[in-house]
Amino acid sequence: MLSLNELWFVLVAVLFTGFFFLEGFDFGIGMATGVLAKNDTERRVLINSIGPFWDANEVWLLTAGGAMFAAFPNWYATLFSGFYTPLVLLLLALIGRGVAFEYRGKVEKASWKKTWDIVILIGSLLPPLLLGVVFADLIQGLPIDRAMEMKASFFGDIVNFYSVVGGSTMVVLCLVHGLLFATLRVTGDLQQRARRMARSLMVPLAVLVVAFFTLTYFNTGIFEARGGILIAVLAALAVAFALAVVFSGKKKDGWAFGMTGAVIALAIATFFIGLFPNVMISSIDAAFNLTVDNAASGHYSLKVMTIVALSLLPFVLGYQIWSYFVFHKRVHEKGHLEY
Repeated sequence: MLSLNELWFVLVAVLFTGFFFLEGFDFGIGMATGVLAKNDTERRVLINSIGPFWDANEVWLLTAGGAMFAAFPNWYATLFSGFYTPLVLLLLALIGRGVAFEYRGKVEKASWKKTWDIVILIGSLLPPLLLGVVFADLIQGLPIDRAMEMKASFFGDIVNFYSVVGGSTMVVLCLVHGLLFATLRVTGDLQQRARRMARSLMVPLAVLVVAFFTLTYFNTGIFEARGGILIAVLAALAVAFALAVVFSGKKKDGWAFGMTGAVIALAIATFFIGLFPNVMISSIDAAFNLTVDNAASGHYSLKVMTIVALSLLPFVLGYQIWSYFVFHKRVHEKGHLEY
C-alpha cells in the first residue's frame, strides 16, 4: 500500500510523463517548421496541426510544478533555486514560443514571419534540451548540502557531457515524435517527407538512447538498488523502439506514433523508478539526499490535496480527450481542417 508521500511521487511522475508525451510532439512540430517545411504554407500547416492542442499540453508542466510545490516543497525549493538559470531560459522559451504562434500570422510580411519562425524553432528546441539536462543531472547527483541548498556551477555540475547527451537525446526523441504526429495530421508531400525524415532519424536516436543509458549505468547508482526492474523497463523500451521503426517503415503512422510515445513514457518511468525513494541526489553525501519523506508536506496537506486531485482530475482529462476528438481531422494545404 502506497503512502501519501509515495502516491504523490507517482502522480508527479505521471504528470511529467503526460507532459513529455503530449508536449513532446508539440516541440517536435515546432522544430519541424525549421527542418522539414520548405515554404511558408507548409510551416502554417504544421503550426495549425497543433493549434488546438499546444497550450493545453503545456498545462501538464504547470500542473507537475504545482504538484511538486504543494506535495514536496523542499524538492521544489532546492530544484528551482539550484536550476534558476536553465529554468528561466525554459520559461522564456515557452513564453516566446506561445507568443510566436499567436503573432506570426498577424502581419503579411516575410521578415515578420521569419522572425517569429526563428522564435518558434528556438522555443521548441530549448525546452526539451534544458529539461533533458535537468533530469540527467537529478539522477547523476548535485552538490546539495545538509541545509538542502544546491550550490552548483553552471558548467561542470549542471552542464556536463552526461547531461548534454541526455538533453540531446530528448531533443531528437521529441523531433521524431513530432514528425510522426505530423504524418497523422497533414497530407500529401509534406506527410511523406515527415515520414521519411522520422525514419531517417531512428538510427541516430537509437545511438543517443543507447549512449545515454550506458553512461547512466556507469555515472549513476540507480541500477544498484533497482537494477532488476530497470532492466525490464529498458527491455520494454527497446521493444517499443523496434516496433516504432517497423511501423514507420510499413506506413502504419498511428502505431509508429504510439510506439515513440511509449518510448518517451518508458524513458521517464526509468528516471523516476531509478530515482525513488530520492527526489534529488546529493553528490556531497548520500545523507543529504532529498527523499519522498524529508522533502514532503505534512500528512494533512497531502490528504486534502489527494481528495481535491481525485475529484477534479476526471474533468480535466475528459476535457482534453474531448478536444482531441473534436479536432482529430487532418490539416490540408490551405491550413483548414479537412472534412
